[in-house]
Amino acid sequence: MYLQHFRLTETPFSLTPNTGFFFGLAPHVEALQVLQAALQTGEGFIKVTGEVGTGKTLICRKLMNELPERFRCAYVPNPYLTPAELRWAVAMELGIEYSKEVDQQQLTQLIQQKLVELASEGLHTVLVLDEAQALPEDSLEALRLFTNLETESRKLLQVVLFGQPELDQRLAEDRFRQLRQRITFSYQLRPLTAVEAQGYINHRLNVAGYQGRPLFTGRDSQMIAKASRGIPRLINVLSHKAMMLSYGEGDDRIRRRHIKGAIKDTEDASQLNRQGILIAAAVSICALTAAIVWSVTSL
Repeated sequence: MYLQHFRLTETPFSLTPNTGFFFGLAPHVEALQVLQAALQTGEGFIKVTGEVGTGKTLICRKLMNELPERFRCAYVPNPYLTPAELRWAVAMELGIEYSKEVDQQQLTQLIQQKLVELASEGLHTVLVLDEAQALPEDSLEALRLFTNLETESRKLLQVVLFGQPELDQRLAEDRFRQLRQRITFSYQLRPLTAVEAQGYINHRLNVAGYQGRPLFTGRDSQMIAKASRGIPRLINVLSHKAMMLSYGEGDDRIRRRHIKGAIKDTEDASQLNRQGILIAAAVSICALTAAIVWSVTSL
C-alpha cells in the first residue's frame, strides 16, 4: 500500500507475530530468560501471562525457534479442546501412530510410551499451549495429569502455558490448587514504556528497510505509546494507520494530525485530548479512506 512511497521492502507494522521483527524489549527478553531457565530445571508447569496484544504469541514462537536440539516441542495453538481432543492433539504433535479404534486409556499409554522413548534418547519433551485461558475445566485437569508421567529421576513432560490475565484468575480458584502448586516459574508481561515504544517503532521500520530520516519523532512515539497504553499490537495499528494517512496526503513524513486521525479511527485506543483529536480527525479519516481507495484501484 505505502511500501514504495516510504521505500520499504515489507510492511513494518503487520499484526502477524513475525520473529524477524523481534526487538530486545526488556519485558520480552525477561520472559524468554525465565522460560529458558525454567526449562533447564525439567520440572512442572511454566506460565507467561499478559494482556491481549502484549506479545505472548511472538515470545512463544521465539522460544520454540530457539529451543536447543535436546528439546522436543509439541505445540497446541488453540487449546479450546475437550480432554479427549487435547490427548489427540498431543499424540499428533508427538508423531504417534495409532488406529481409529484406540480408546482414551490406550491413547494415554501410547503418549507415555512415546515420552519414555524420547527420554531414553536424551530428549526433553515440552508441551506449549497458547491462549491457555481458553482451556476448559476438565482439560486443565487432564493437563495436570499429563505431568504425572515421570521416571524416578525426572518428569517426562514439561508444560508451558501462555495466556491472558483470565488464566491467573481461573487458577486462583480453589479447585485448581493442585495445578497451581505445580507452576514452578511464571512471568507477567507488562506494557511498553514511551521510550521502549519509540525504540520498538524505529526498530520495525529499520527491519522493513526504511533508511530515511525518522518518520516518527519522539513526541509522536509518546503520543502513540499513551494512546495504545503501551500495548505492542495497538502500537502497530496506530503506526500503520498514521503511515496510511501520510501516504494518502502524499506526505513524506508522519505529522501529528496523522496520529490523531489514527487514534480517532481505532476503537480500542485511548481517546486522549479528545477535542484536539476531533478537529484533526475529519480531514485525516477522509485521507485514510482515500488512501485505501487509491491502493485498491491501483491494483
